[in-house]
Amino acid sequence: MASTATKIEPSAAAEIIEGLHQSLAETVVATMKAQNFHWNVTGMAFGPLHDLFQTIYEDHFTGQDELAERVKALDGHAEGRLSEHLKRSAVQESDGKLDAAAMVKELTSDQETLSSTLRALAALADEHGDIVTNDLAIERANAHDKFAWMLRSHLR
Repeated sequence: MASTATKIEPSAAAEIIEGLHQSLAETVVATMKAQNFHWNVTGMAFGPLHDLFQTIYEDHFTGQDELAERVKALDGHAEGRLSEHLKRSAVQESDGKLDAAAMVKELTSDQETLSSTLRALAALADEHGDIVTNDLAIERANAHDKFAWMLRSHLR
């Protein structure tokens, strides 16, 4: 029987929740990585990168909440353990001992990974008629595409 709140069949909801968990894990790891780089960036571009990294982690923190709340709306359990996010995430953490250019390159790659994961989630949600998750995934993918562009611009 479909949930009356979402009109999504339980098997479809389970698939969507799995995609949300992947997106959440990657967002959590990317959030901490951007904050780590915010704390540790040095060099001639310190000011603009310090500010950009803060903008990224603040955006990602909000994104984490939106993704986790969507898991709950679909009657799932929102994973809150960092250890589980690190195991699942395609985005890898960093010790932050990189030069500014390497930080920008890593965060650019991470934004592209997040965008790809969220695009896959959007397609899956669309396939199952979950327009709410589809909309959320597209919105988040767009944010990551924009951050990737902003970061790449620092490397040119």
